Amino acid sequence: MKTLARILVMLLFTQVVLAQEVDDGDKLLNRPAERTYDIILDSGYLKVGVYRNFPPYSYEVDGEPRGIDIELGRRIAKEMGVEFKVHWIIPDENLGDDLRNNVWKGHYLAKQRLADVMLRVPYDKTYAYMQDSTGEYINEQVVLFGPYQQETWQIAYDPGKLDSVETVAVFQYNPIGVEIDTLPDFYLTSAFGGRMREQVNHYASVADAFEALRKGEVSAVMGMRSEIDHELAKPANSAFKAAGNGFPGIGKQVWDVGMAIKHTHRQLGYALEAIVDKLVKTGEVNELMASQNLRYSVPGYYRNFLDEQAIARAEGDL
Repeated sequence: MKTLARILVMLLFTQVVLAQEVDDGDKLLNRPAERTYDIILDSGYLKVGVYRNFPPYSYEVDGEPRGIDIELGRRIAKEMGVEFKVHWIIPDENLGDDLRNNVWKGHYLAKQRLADVMLRVPYDKTYAYMQDSTGEYINEQVVLFGPYQQETWQIAYDPGKLDSVETVAVFQYNPIGVEIDTLPDFYLTSAFGGRMREQVNHYASVADAFEALRKGEVSAVMGMRSEIDHELAKPANSAFKAAGNGFPGIGKQVWDVGMAIKHTHRQLGYALEAIVDKLVKTGEVNELMASQNLRYSVPGYYRNFLDEQAIARAEGDL
């Protein structure tokens, strides 16, 4: 009986130890998981989750955070009267994993390392209310809100190799570069019965695809518009042009980008939503984009209720 008692005590002790969070001495990382709006204000900082190494949205230059989402995070924190802190996100297999690991639960190796808010999240009602086979909401632990940009797909091409790109059908005969395992990759390898598949060249990033474009290995590159604009703004890519074609059968040609918080932190969400709403309507988000030579489109969410003059103001046309 004494041996059994010792085993039970050891098992109980092991469970207690495993339940404790590992403290690596960094107070910022090992903060309490439930950072409510009031706690954030009292702490003096807002921890904003952004994707690592994802230009032009969020990346580092000599250890300094840069990018549109970084600047937006700083502007939001300033409006709240707190300091901006970056929470770098390494993408997992899908968005659901990213939300779980960085917004509401935490990675199993670092459960307290959560962002107060995550940026660059697709603002999609269908996704937000997606249900599993039992009828349970898959994303019930998070709130998707505050759209601040409309994104779309874009092709850049070399006029020395192509006169124009009126349709993607030209890539049945001309090589095009894409980032591997992205929607442009899947689209170009499957559209038109797979007739473009042999012309699709895969690269680790859009920047690498542009390097191939400079070397003449491909005649064009496809990616998100902001990624393409970011590359076209570089002097080394000044010879290339943005195409004006569409993408039949791609599914979503345009989509809104917004934010995500844990579902229990709605007061924080209301505050952030009010700040971003102001930044969009006054044209400040457009100014942030324009300062980095990026085109800006007001989210479709705002197009449902803003008049033409208000949209023009938001997009810097007034």
